[in-house]
Order: sequence, then C-alpha cells, then structure tokens
Amino acid sequence: MTIDQLAEIQPGMAKIMQSVAHDFTYSYHAAKGGNWKLAAHEISLLRAEFRTAKVTRPKYAADLDAFDAECLVPILKAIQAKDWETCRDAFERAREGSDRYHDKLGFDYIRYLLPEVPPTDLQLGQAGMPPKGKAPEG
Repeated sequence: MTIDQLAEIQPGMAKIMQSVAHDFTYSYHAAKGGNWKLAAHEISLLRAEFRTAKVTRPKYAADLDAFDAECLVPILKAIQAKDWETCRDAFERAREGSDRYHDKLGFDYIRYLLPEVPPTDLQLGQAGMPPKGKAPEG
C-alpha cells in the first residue's frame, strides 16, 4: 500500500468530530453524575482524537491546539478539582468555542447541542455506586 493510498483511507474530519462529540457528551454527563474518573477518561479520548486529526488533517492543527488550550484544559482542570459548577461553565464555554471555530472554518451550519438526557449505555454516575434517581440540577 502506498502513502497516498493510506492517506485516502484515513477518516475525514466529519467522522473524527462525531467521536469528539460523543466523548464530550459522555464527559459532561459523567462529571454531572460525579463520575470524575470517567469524565477525565472521556476528555483524554477526545484529546487523542485531536492528535489524530492534527496528523491526518494538518490544516486544522493550529485551531485544534487553540481549542484544546482555551476549552479542554479548563474542563480537565475542573474535572480534576471535582468542581461541578466550574466544570459546567467550562463545558458551556467549550460548546460556544466549538461554534466560533466552526464559523471561522466555514462550517457555520454546524452547531453542537449538548443532549439534556444522558446516554444510557454507561454508568455515568459515581463509579461503583448505583444510579441516582436524578442528576444534579443545572
């Protein structure tokens, strides 16, 4: 297989961004439920997707680095501090940042919406604890 053939089979940014949205959603709801380890793990996965994108789609590298520094690092710090209010605010700033970067790159028709209902295929509440009846408000 040639280098050009390898390049052809790499996922495009749309597929990578689907994984990013998945990881972002899971991290948010895990943090909201107090499962801080899972929240951090999902942000780690998201950042790994960014590393892949910077190699396979280098024209986005500077913007991905900037988004990481502006938006993901504050989320990770809030997760490490186990501070839900700061975390929630950081997630909202990241969602707004996503819109700004989509606008900048000519994708103003893409708007990420954080699902209000948490995914049901993982225990998003505190690790080792039974699911809670209701997540914290806000």
